Amino acid sequence: MEGYFVTGTDTGVGKTLVSCTLMLDLQRRHKRVVGMKPVAAGTVATPHGDDNEDVLALRAVATVAVPRELDNPYCLPLPMSPHLAARAAGVQIDICELGRRYRDLAALADAVVVEGAGGFLVPLNDTQTGADLAQALELPVLLVVGLRLGCLNHALLTQEAIRARGLRLAGWVANRVDPAMLAADENIATLRERIDAPLWAELPHQPHANAQDMLRHWTAR
Repeated sequence: MEGYFVTGTDTGVGKTLVSCTLMLDLQRRHKRVVGMKPVAAGTVATPHGDDNEDVLALRAVATVAVPRELDNPYCLPLPMSPHLAARAAGVQIDICELGRRYRDLAALADAVVVEGAGGFLVPLNDTQTGADLAQALELPVLLVVGLRLGCLNHALLTQEAIRARGLRLAGWVANRVDPAMLAADENIATLRERIDAPLWAELPHQPHANAQDMLRHWTAR
């Protein structure tokens, strides 16, 4: 079973878009590909009840349907840091339980893409963060770098945090989230020199981007 944990330099850097694109890439060599968003904060109304937009996007590109308790164990109503959203909902995020749900999900698939919440060190409960979840799942990490002012520091700090947990940084994606960013190409070149992992894709700024469009920018692996 092939799997990846997708994290980002911040929230709003395109983790869901990258996760969906990675799922399409994995479908080139795997039949059963599914996404997982262990913790999602913020819901929208759907004909089937409230759900999370990121989770719906992952399900839309999956090739196998699974119970929602497996692909999104914690769906929290309020769009805020997971530990605060969970507290407001009166629940406690249990990383051990998330590990069990992931293993049950992986048993149904050939490839799983797990999308983290927010940045790598976002709090999930009073003592644990997204880094603890990534460590518990023991998956190689794909880092999404949102190209905007400050991304160099955020990307390099995140790389250090990933390595400090003993995890493998499989690759990174440069996503041009700010079309007005100065010296974007030079920033990418700097990160190429300093991130010890291959650049999997440079994604152009596209207001209504979808995974199928982004797939042509993906580097074959």
